[in-house]
Amino acid sequence: MVKAPRMQARITLEDVAALARGCAVLGTGGGGDVRPGAIAARRAIREHGEVPLVSLDDLPADALVLPLSGIGAPTVSHEMIHGEDEPVRIAEEIERILGRPPAAVMSSEIGGGNGVAPVAWAARLGLPLLDADAMGRAFPEVQMVSMYVAGIPANLVVMADVAGNVVTIRPIDGLWSERIARAVCVAAGSSALMADYVLTARECAGAVIEGTVSRAIAVGRATEGAADPLAALTAELGAVRLLTGKLADLDRRTTGGFARGTATVEGTGDDRGRTLTLEIQNENLVALEDGRVRAMVPDLITVVDTQTATAVQTEALRYGQRVTVLAWPCDPLWRTPKGLETAGPRAFGYDLDYLPVEKIA
Repeated sequence: MVKAPRMQARITLEDVAALARGCAVLGTGGGGDVRPGAIAARRAIREHGEVPLVSLDDLPADALVLPLSGIGAPTVSHEMIHGEDEPVRIAEEIERILGRPPAAVMSSEIGGGNGVAPVAWAARLGLPLLDADAMGRAFPEVQMVSMYVAGIPANLVVMADVAGNVVTIRPIDGLWSERIARAVCVAAGSSALMADYVLTARECAGAVIEGTVSRAIAVGRATEGAADPLAALTAELGAVRLLTGKLADLDRRTTGGFARGTATVEGTGDDRGRTLTLEIQNENLVALEDGRVRAMVPDLITVVDTQTATAVQTEALRYGQRVTVLAWPCDPLWRTPKGLETAGPRAFGYDLDYLPVEKIA
C-alpha cells in the first residue's frame, strides 16, 4: 500500500505544459516529441484524475516500481503514436510474471516525450508517478540507464506495440537487453513501449536519479512570462551558450531503430563567421566548432528557438531555423568511470576523452 504522499504532490492539468517544455529541453533532441505525450496526459488527467507525484520515501520498501518508456526512432514515433492499452498490457504481464502488480510508474528517461507520457500511463493505470527517472536526460540505448551504472542486473524486459504484441525478454545483461529489445523494436516498426529494470522501492534507492519530474517542471516554468526567455532558460539550467545562428545544413536518416545524422548551425549576429556541427543519434551527442569539441555526452546539448527558448528536437530540425545551442553538466552519476563507460563519447564510437562542458567553456 502506498503511503500518503507529501505535500505538493500531484501532477495537474496546469502542470502539463511546463512539464512538456522542461522535458523537451532535457531531451537533448531525443526522447520523442513531447506534444503527443502532453495531449495524452491532459486527456488522461481529465478522465482519471490528477496523478500523485511521490518520492521513494512515500513508497513501501517492497513496492514495485514500473519504469516505462518508448523505444525507437523519434522520426517514427512522431507518426506512430502509442495507444492507451500498451501500458496496461505491460503491467498485466509484469503482474503475471512477478505475482503482484506495480505500485508506481517511473519514467525511464525524463527527456522528451518519454518524460511526459508517463503521466498518462500512470493515470491510465491508476498509479502514482515516481519523482525520478533513470537518466536525468535522454539517451538512445536501453542499457544507458542509472540502474545499469549501479550494477543492477537487467533480468526482465517487457515490450508492447500498437498491434497488440507483448514480448518478454530475459537478457543476461544490459548490453544484451539493448540488442534484443532493439531487434524487437525494429520488427514493430521502430516504435514500441518498454518496461525494464522493474525494481522495488528499496532497490531503486541510489540506483535512480531522484527529483527529475519536479526539475523538468521547474525548467519549463523558467520561461513563463520572461522578458528574455533564452536568458531565463540559460540561467535556470546553468548552461553555456555555444552558438546562436541559423540551421544551414541537415543530414538525418532513420536506420537500425535510431535517427542518426548531423546538423550544422551557422552563426549570426555576434557569432557571424562561426559554425557549429552537431552529431546526432536520436540525441545531440557532440558539438564541434572548426574540429574542436565544444561539448559532448554525457553532458546535455540542446537546440532551442532563439526567440522563445522552446527546445527543437532532432526530428523537427529544419533548414533556416533561427536557433541557439546550449550545453550544461549532466548528473554526477554519468561522470563516474562506469557512467562514462556506459554513455560517454567512446560508448558512441567517438575517439574522444571526456571533458566536462564547464571546463571546455
